[in-house]
Amino acid sequence: MTQQIHHTPPVEPELVGVRNFRDVGGLPTTDGRRVRTGRLFRSGHLAHATEKDTEFLAALGLHTVFDFRNDADHALEGLDVDLPGVRNVNIPLSDPADGREFWTIVREGGIDQLRALLGEGKAAARMTASYRSMIRNRTAEHSRVVHALAEDSVPALMHCAAGKDRAGLSIAVTLLALGVEREAITADYLESNAPHRRYRMRRTGEPSEARSPEVLELLAPLFDARAEYLTAAFDTIDDHWGGLDRYLAEGLRLTPATLARLREQLLDQGL
Repeated sequence: MTQQIHHTPPVEPELVGVRNFRDVGGLPTTDGRRVRTGRLFRSGHLAHATEKDTEFLAALGLHTVFDFRNDADHALEGLDVDLPGVRNVNIPLSDPADGREFWTIVREGGIDQLRALLGEGKAAARMTASYRSMIRNRTAEHSRVVHALAEDSVPALMHCAAGKDRAGLSIAVTLLALGVEREAITADYLESNAPHRRYRMRRTGEPSEARSPEVLELLAPLFDARAEYLTAAFDTIDDHWGGLDRYLAEGLRLTPATLARLREQLLDQGL
């Protein structure tokens, strides 16, 4: 029986230039422990952080910021603001050339192009396939992250562009390794749908308030956090590796000793 989830994170800051920020502390594990607060954070990119945002982030005492964006993302949004004394580790979780034409149509294409590209379930299917692919094909990158966390990289912040997909899945993988319940991982993931958290997608020459209902409907699967996407990732772990234990041991190359260090770094000490 799954224990009831009571996730009470610290009061969230009112960040202006950073979307989707939160501390994942408080999430419950299957053995009755919880993720420690102030140790693992997630957000959208930091390129547009204001001076006050930067002061807040600097005060977190971060050791490492993991940036999962690629060169195309950096060209579009810019590099992260500099946080003195904080190590920035860039681990791209998508090929810079992969999908460039796709995203050009998303940002600049007309309604007929959007219908052909995204309509009739194509957008949601693309997202589901992307989550499955990241689990199957990005084990080296995810392994690098969890091993760094087990050694010396906490407190840490993980982000991509919107803080929803690449960062969301990397956070999910880390939480699975910590023994956090899948229900709690999904609940945290879905918090990215809150209006104040959502990525502000720009379409060339089209103010967001002027978008037609059809355009919004076509784009929604790309910018929503949907439980079915994360479920596809969990199912891939079960289908491809036969379960979480083999995924952690064979996919992420986590030894029992490293897994214990990871949990010591990020979990409370329990009773």
